[in-house]
Amino acid sequence: MASLSLTSITPQPTTGFSLKNSNNYSNPTTKFLAKKRHVVLTLATPSPQTSSSTTSEKPEIELEFLGPKPGSDGSYPVDKATAISGQKLLRNIMLDNNIELYAAYGKVMNCGGFGNCGTCIVEIVDGKDLLNERTKDELRYLKKKQESWRLACRTIVGNKENSGKVVVQRLPQWKK
Repeated sequence: MASLSLTSITPQPTTGFSLKNSNNYSNPTTKFLAKKRHVVLTLATPSPQTSSSTTSEKPEIELEFLGPKPGSDGSYPVDKATAISGQKLLRNIMLDNNIELYAAYGKVMNCGGFGNCGTCIVEIVDGKDLLNERTKDELRYLKKKQESWRLACRTIVGNKENSGKVVVQRLPQWKK
């Protein structure tokens, strides 16, 4: 614990009289006298032992992103990422990890994650229970699409308590 003592000086006006004239009358003048105030500031910092014991590990969600088209060997390319449960949207996780989210026109014409365009469609292959429920924006844009399709900009990964693995198919509209 550290302690610091500060002194502040506040001017206090007082009225006095001056006898400078020889006419025997006084002119009122104002003088400022300093009044001291003492302020004590105490700072406390936690010791390293208490801070490490109070922090708990947050649950993580493992994500696998399947490519839109199979490679020459017939398997889909896979990108992997992890995220703390309940803290990020699927769109932000993909962009932060440089994982392709948009098709050619979507790179230019996307709404920036506001749920207005439907260009960030993904398919949840596995781990649907680790995501939030479909939002009204998703219901509007995906009403004639498969139940497993989601808007990445409206999909929250985890609920701050769960952990597990989510498998995501990128650009499901390209899959044949």
